Amino acid sequence: MPRPRNQTARRAQLVQAAAQAVLERGVTNARLRDIAAQAGLTPASVLYYYPDINDLLVAVFEQGTETYVLRRREAVEAAPTAWARLAACVASGIPFPGEAETTSRLLYELLPVTFRSEAAGARQRTFVAQQTDLYRRVLDEGADSGEFRLAAPSDFVARGLVALEDGYGIDVLSGAATAGQVEERLLHHARLMTGM
Repeated sequence: MPRPRNQTARRAQLVQAAAQAVLERGVTNARLRDIAAQAGLTPASVLYYYPDINDLLVAVFEQGTETYVLRRREAVEAAPTAWARLAACVASGIPFPGEAETTSRLLYELLPVTFRSEAAGARQRTFVAQQTDLYRRVLDEGADSGEFRLAAPSDFVARGLVALEDGYGIDVLSGAATAGQVEERLLHHARLMTGM
C-alpha cells in the first residue's frame, strides 16, 4: 500500500472514527471493522497506522482528556469572581447534554484502557492532576482574596471535588440523577468547603 501524503491527518481521522465507534458500541464491543467502517477504510488500512488497536484507543483517550481540560479551563477563565469561577469549574465537570456529555461518556467508556495500558494510565493520572490543579487555583484565589474560608487545605478540597464529580458523572450518564441535580449537590458541597 502506498504511503499517504498526510499521515497526521489520517491518524486524526482514525482517532475520530475510533471515538465514534466507542460511543456507539462501547469500548468492549467496538471492533477493528467498526473503526474502519467509521473512517471509510479497510481494517488493513487502520492497522497500517495503528498496528495495535489499543494504541489507537489510548490516542482517543488522550485527545478526549485534552478537549475536556481545555473546555474546563476556558469556562473558569471566563468567570469574573472567585465564586463564579468555582461554580464554572463545577458546571464544566458535569456531563450536561451536548459536548460535555459526549466527551464524558467517551472517557468513562475508555477507563478500562487506563487499567491495561501504562500510557493511558499515565494520561489518566495527569488528567486528574490537571483538574485538581484547576480547582486548587480557584480555591486559593478565593482564599487569598478573602472570599473563601476553606474548611481544609485547597489541594484536599480540590481532589475531593474531582472525586465527587467522577462519581456523580456516572449517576448522570446512567440516569440515576440529572445534570442539574448533580450541579446542585456539588455546589452545596463547594459552599460547605468554602464558607459561602
